[in-house]
Amino acid sequence: MYDREAAVAYAHEWAFKRNPRYLNFAGIGGDCTNFISQCLLAGGAPMNYEKTFGWYYTNASNRAPAWTSVQYLYNFLVRDTSIGPKGKEVGITQLEKGDVVQLSFDGLAFHHSLLVVHTGVKKDLAQLLLATHSLDADDRPLSSYQYVKARFVKIYVPD
Repeated sequence: MYDREAAVAYAHEWAFKRNPRYLNFAGIGGDCTNFISQCLLAGGAPMNYEKTFGWYYTNASNRAPAWTSVQYLYNFLVRDTSIGPKGKEVGITQLEKGDVVQLSFDGLAFHHSLLVVHTGVKKDLAQLLLATHSLDADDRPLSSYQYVKARFVKIYVPD
């Protein structure tokens, strides 16, 4: 079971600092998806150690592409696997704390991953609050980002 509160608590704790157990990828492509993966793990998502197509982090040189890449994380989440966090693309009104938002700044590829830390009552762009790395933020409204497209991924962990 996915513990949304634990994922969000981790996001709040580490949004403006780095957990020393993980390499900071800020200078080598961005740290946002690494941070989101850490949040999912904190929420109880088990690692999937399948080489190339899994989702895991042992150390900086032994990790799956899905741990640190926006597109690979999305591909892993929506792929049919029995181990690891799963995701389904949904509309904004279906989001809950602990779900993932990915942004495209050019309309062609997605470049930024964020964790939902608050949805608000109306679940709109202004009330949806996010935490992320690279452009470190916590409780930042989705409406404050400049982007072309957003996709919303509901997270769950298979039993």
